[in-house]
Amino acid sequence: MVAVFIKNIFKINFKTLIINFKYLPFTQAIYLPIFVSRKCNLLVLKGEIKIEGKISPGLVQIGYGKIGIFDKRYSRSVLEIKGKITFKGKARIGQGSKLSVGSKGHMILGNNLLVTAESSIVSHKKISIGDDVLISWDVLIMDTDFHSIYTENGEKINPNKDIVIGDRVWIGCRCLILKGSEIPNKSVIAANTVYSTNKLKENNSIIGGIPVRVIKERVTWEI
Repeated sequence: MVAVFIKNIFKINFKTLIINFKYLPFTQAIYLPIFVSRKCNLLVLKGEIKIEGKISPGLVQIGYGKIGIFDKRYSRSVLEIKGKITFKGKARIGQGSKLSVGSKGHMILGNNLLVTAESSIVSHKKISIGDDVLISWDVLIMDTDFHSIYTENGEKINPNKDIVIGDRVWIGCRCLILKGSEIPNKSVIAANTVYSTNKLKENNSIIGGIPVRVIKERVTWEI
């Protein structure tokens, strides 16, 4: 653990200290399990953060990394925490990526999560992401429409809905994952897909298109 700490010592800054000692028990915070980039905007710091499993320095890293097509000098991440974020292990939230949790939201991020760059996850209800998930750049995941829509009788017709993303899912660049979505395990979501269904249950599939459908079954993928 000491070797890991020394390796990452230059990632320790005031924002990292704020997040760890504000949200975590002292016995966890002293290990600085969450590293936050200097280029991360701490927009709202309410709610709570929880880390499950073994604690180590830099287990969760937010706003770091480099993707060639984005200019790191102008890329800023955002943390807006009004509800709850649960990290279930290692997570890398890349440069320019945003996490926003409303006061009634709960974001559950599985072990070994990688978000490459410039993606956004917005939860006003519940978003659950499994283990070993890869999220490419410019992806937007949100369980809310933000604004309410009513019938002439005053009935709200667009409530927030949970999103469930299974284990070992690869979400391609510029995908839009909307409320009510359920993505099966070991799936590949093709680039630029608009995903808004809970009807697809086939694991090990390539899924894509508008409207979304299974393109190919019995596939595997690797980084």
